[in-house]
Amino acid sequence: MKNAAVAQRFYQAADVMGLLGENSFKVGAFRNAGRALEALTEDIEVLAQQGRLKEIPGIGQSSAEKIQEFLRTGAIAEFDDLSRDVPAGVVQMMAVPALGLKTVHMLWREAGITSIAELQKRVDDGSLAQLKGFGTKKIDKLKDNLRLVASHSGQHRLGRVLPLAEQFLEALRGGANVVQAELTGGVRRGMDAVEGAELVVAAPPRYHPDIAKAIAHHPGVLAIESAGPTAPNISEAQPISAAPPLILRTARDIPVKITCVDPDAMGAALLLTTGPTAHVEALAQRAAERGWTLDAQGLFHGKKRIAILEGQIYQALGLAAIPAELRDDPESLPRSEQLHSGDKKSSADAWDLVQITDIRGDLHCHTNASDGANSIADVVAEARRRGLQYIAITDHSKSQFQANGLTVERLLHHIAAVRAVAEKAPDILVLAGAEVDILADGSLDYPDDILERLDWVVASPHAALTQDTVAATARLVRVCGNPLVHVIGHPTGRMVLGRRGLEPDMPAVIAAAVRGGVAMEINSSSHRLDLRDSHVRLAVAAGVPICIDTDMHDFVDFEQLRYGILTARRGGATPKNVLNTLPREAFDKWCRRRREAAAEAW
Repeated sequence: MKNAAVAQRFYQAADVMGLLGENSFKVGAFRNAGRALEALTEDIEVLAQQGRLKEIPGIGQSSAEKIQEFLRTGAIAEFDDLSRDVPAGVVQMMAVPALGLKTVHMLWREAGITSIAELQKRVDDGSLAQLKGFGTKKIDKLKDNLRLVASHSGQHRLGRVLPLAEQFLEALRGGANVVQAELTGGVRRGMDAVEGAELVVAAPPRYHPDIAKAIAHHPGVLAIESAGPTAPNISEAQPISAAPPLILRTARDIPVKITCVDPDAMGAALLLTTGPTAHVEALAQRAAERGWTLDAQGLFHGKKRIAILEGQIYQALGLAAIPAELRDDPESLPRSEQLHSGDKKSSADAWDLVQITDIRGDLHCHTNASDGANSIADVVAEARRRGLQYIAITDHSKSQFQANGLTVERLLHHIAAVRAVAEKAPDILVLAGAEVDILADGSLDYPDDILERLDWVVASPHAALTQDTVAATARLVRVCGNPLVHVIGHPTGRMVLGRRGLEPDMPAVIAAAVRGGVAMEINSSSHRLDLRDSHVRLAVAAGVPICIDTDMHDFVDFEQLRYGILTARRGGATPKNVLNTLPREAFDKWCRRRREAAAEAW
């Protein structure tokens, strides 16, 4: 599959066009096309052969023609022409937080800076201060952001890696003589950022060279690199395979590591490579305490293998099988012992973690009234097509002027428009809502008499995201006490690998949410994943309702839900912890109780 390679071309073209000052609509269209292709699970070549490219959200006639050109020739002439006009390092500078198109363009054109390394040098020698607009405060912030970029070197968002990993997984599973193939490593654990994709393939050893040769010719592979370690470092671990794993460099500069194993070793190999190292070492220590050995071939008592499959290994060690997403949490081991002592002993289902099929509604969706791509009616129709029982239309409030945020007058017209669509769609509950900015002091962007007219209020921080911990905590604690708010959206405003966001005292914020009866959002965008997993654990322990929302701006964003689900699972959330797993009637009742409480409070 060439999905990732084509997506990368569209992303690069959008960045280059933005730097060259091209039409912003076209820049946005190319970026949306890249997102759609990145999230696509079907083979782009198959869709092209079937004439279905324009069925992909965000792909119009022009983009479809460019995809066809790439599939025919391996290049897109228009994009290649554009790329010759902008050094690659200039495009890479856009990865530095707070460096927007205009700033990068100025650094390139006026200062001659063409890479992150050159930018760091100019910051270090003090010469950047000579540029207009680069005062002490801005340079100090830039220093922090450059350190952040350096600390994330070699890391990639899960949303970039998982679709690529799945393409290789599909290719491996379709290969001759492959018995089994699975994702492993940080991707399997659902981490928000990983170094690359990892896969384990089970096949008879004599076929390993053929499998490696075939996958090395995958269309997304640019080069074969040297191999790395084969397994976490556990006591007396045996090598997972006789040959080192294959490390592939791909079109999106994301490494893919593929380990071939004997079918009999698949269970142990999957356990060891999934990690993390601390978890594997804890299991190995548990085995050693029983006089056993855990290695890459299984669980042994002397030379006798007593467990092969993952679930069998956990059960033999007196544990319920621990879902991959929970293995980073040290508390999963004692909890696993408790589950094993109950009725459910071997299955990871014993944890009852939330699944994507549990979700009944999406409570954070944008339309073209603000910065979304689709009309109210089209969003509702798409939600119905996806089987949702309820949806909240939550366009931006007035402070988000760059996102075409709604003034009070526009909001009132918008509410009427949403309710007009809702009347024509009785089979789905349509809520007239808003994503309302939490201002720096914790007040909201609309007055209370306007908030009262809304069916659903998502209160989110978008600005002043560098507040200190005391101010950030007070800000979020205050809004948690507003009974007109239903849910706090992406509470810290962080961006994965891009922006730290607010760093409040989250236990204090969670305690305020309990007192206020407000829900907390997991924003499923792979750029956000906020609440993050550690915060989800706090919310679950405190009994705060969680909403897993997509923050949908275009239909392809509905596909981001799975990243929010993975984050929820890493935090130990079950369906009972998630508000939007409720059936329509129960959810509607929760909303009415919230409004009744607000009326009593005021």
